[in-house]
Formats: sequence, structure tokens, C-alpha cells
Amino acid sequence: MRYETFIAKRYLRSGRFFISVSTWITTLGVTLGVAVVCFVMSMHNGFETEIRTRLLGTTSHISVFPLRGGLIDNYRELVEKLESIDRVEAASPFIFYKAAISSATSGDGIIIRGIDADLERNTSNIVRDIKLGQFSFDPIVDQGDTIPGIMLGDNLAQSLGLYLGEPVLLYSLKGEDLHRKARPRVAKFYVSAIFETGMYEFDAQMAYISLVDAQKLFKTGDAATAVHLKLDNIYHAEEMTPLIDSVLGYKYDVVPWNVLHKNLFAWIAIEKKILFLGFILIVLVAAFSIISTLVMLTMEKRAEIGILKTMGSTPASVRRIFVLKGMTIGVFGVVSGWVLALIVAFIQNRYELISLPPDIYFISYLPIETHLSDFLLAGVVTFFICFLAALYPAHQASKLQVVEVLRQ
Repeated sequence: MRYETFIAKRYLRSGRFFISVSTWITTLGVTLGVAVVCFVMSMHNGFETEIRTRLLGTTSHISVFPLRGGLIDNYRELVEKLESIDRVEAASPFIFYKAAISSATSGDGIIIRGIDADLERNTSNIVRDIKLGQFSFDPIVDQGDTIPGIMLGDNLAQSLGLYLGEPVLLYSLKGEDLHRKARPRVAKFYVSAIFETGMYEFDAQMAYISLVDAQKLFKTGDAATAVHLKLDNIYHAEEMTPLIDSVLGYKYDVVPWNVLHKNLFAWIAIEKKILFLGFILIVLVAAFSIISTLVMLTMEKRAEIGILKTMGSTPASVRRIFVLKGMTIGVFGVVSGWVLALIVAFIQNRYELISLPPDIYFISYLPIETHLSDFLLAGVVTFFICFLAALYPAHQASKLQVVEVLRQ
């Protein structure tokens, strides 16, 4: 062990009471700074992953729309062609329009998604999200009327006061000539299932009916609004988009998930960067504490520094001693901050102590997902700041003259 390292360790364990307490407070400041930075970045990772998983579980990885609006008439052939492409696991058509819904006690405006049940189960997580009932639109016969099924989001069902088997009415003006005093088309359904995606926007505004019933309700004929597909890996979506576009002869608008929901994920990424820079200020405050602690240590150890120089220590050796102490505070603070962040992350994921208003943040609790790269980035930045903070007091200590010490 080099003698500079030995002396630096002795300085950490010795000193007057005030300087010792100041050292521990400084270390605690670095620890809390690193822990907060790592926790906040892990929080954003978990939030982004949770949103992406739930969102893509409903909207899938790539969506194919008509190039200039309108509808897709040959959606069956399109589905077959898409499923023949490598890395495409499944494809399914859907109809997507707004409609009004009413129960015996309430009404609301919602979004209707008409799907092919057999194909949709392969491209989305809707089957897994069923909370009550069955994933089925099979009709029932009531007083001679054949009534098809509808699947409602959990929050929507609660706001309408609906339960399984109860009737609802859908109203639509799609396809009507509004200049001729048109009346909305009315279709009766029964609640066949209630689903819960965990995303408030979907659970409060989304309802599923069969593709055939949607075509009748919205007067689209034998056509679909779009086709969405599922890949073997969501991160292949961007590179697969031009390939799919070329296979389809550039006749459709092929949109990957990261473009379709660009605003949401861009906002999350920007917020993560801003908060990282903001919480680094905590580490900077701790850096000023390192400066003040080492300056006070220099004043206390003037005699020892003079003795070291008398014994032949160079200014560079003295400087190295104080830099090592600052770096030791940084290393201990970084490791402690990592451990503290991991403990808090585990507690939050296990017990969900921090909840979120689902109508604002899409999800009901704060998920945490730790990434090694984020921890290393926070650690390296903190260690560098601690190193810079130790340079000034180390330089002042190295300038101390033996003659001045002996005069005192």
C-alpha cells in the first residue's frame, strides 16, 4: 500500500469531532444524491416499460392504414400477405370509430373497436386482460331478438353501472347523410366480458364488438379501418417498417409503434433527461461540502503536513493524499447510494407504496425498473464531481510551506 493511501485512510478515521461529523454528513449527501438519481431514472424506466407493454398489448407493434384515408376492402388478403413476412407473428383487421353508449342508468361517448376474435387473440393481450366473463361475442336470444356481445373496460362498466349479461345500446351516425335529418343507428348488445388493461384511458373509454357487428353499425361494408400486426420482437418494428411497406407495394401507410405513439414516449425520454440533470444538483451541493470538509482538514493537519514535507514528501504526494480522501468519500457515497436505491426499488415493486392517479398517469402505481447503465452513469458523474471538488483543497494543502508551520 502506498503511504499516501495509508495516510488518507487514517485521515478519514481521525480528526476533531466537527470535522468527523462533517465528513459523514458529506458522505450522506453524496449517498442520497446518487440514490435519488438512480431511483428517479429507474422510476422512468419502469413507467416507460409499463406504458409500452400495456399500450402495445392493445394496439400491437405495427399498424397498416389506407394511404389516403378511407377503408381497406381487401383486408383478408392483406392479413395473409403480412403473416407471410418473416418476423411477423400475426396480423388482424379492426374497425375503429367513436360512438355513444347508454345503459339503463347512464350514457357516455366511447371508442368502439370492431375485431375478429380469432385473429385478435394472436395480436393483442385482450384475452389476458379479461377480468370477468369470456372473450366471446356469441349472440344470445332474448324474447325472440338475437343480441350480440360487447366487451367493456372495467372503468367504463362501473361508470355505466353495468355487469355481465346486462343490455346496452350503441348509437352511431357514421355513414349517414346529416343534411336529411338522419337519425342515429341503434344497436343492442349484452355485456359478455369486462376487461382491465391497467391503462385508465382504455378501461374508461374502450369497448370491443365483433368486426361484423362494427361493419353494420358504422356502415363500412365488408371493409376494415386498418390492420395491425405483432412481431417477434417489438424493437424490430422500426427496421421492419420499410420492408413491410415494400412488400405491400407502397400502397399503405405503415406506422410502427414508436411513431404512432411518438409524443408520449418522447415526453417520457425528455422528462427523464431533465430530472437527471436536476437531481445531479444534489450531488453538486454535496461536492461543496467535500470542499469545505477538506479545507477544514487542511487547517487541522497543518502540523502533520509540515512533518510530511520535512520527511521528504513532495507537493504532489500531499495533493494525492487529499484527493484520495475526496475520492474515497465519492466511492463510498456512490456504492451506498446504489444499495439504497436498490432497496427502495425492491420495496416499491413488492408493496406498491407509491400510487398514481390513473386518470393522469395511465397506470395506478409507480413501477421501478433498474438498468445497470443508469446506475453506472450516475456513479461516474458523481465520482467525477467528487474528484473535481477535492482538487482545490488538495492544491491548497500542497502549497503549505514548512517554514510557515515551524513559525507557528
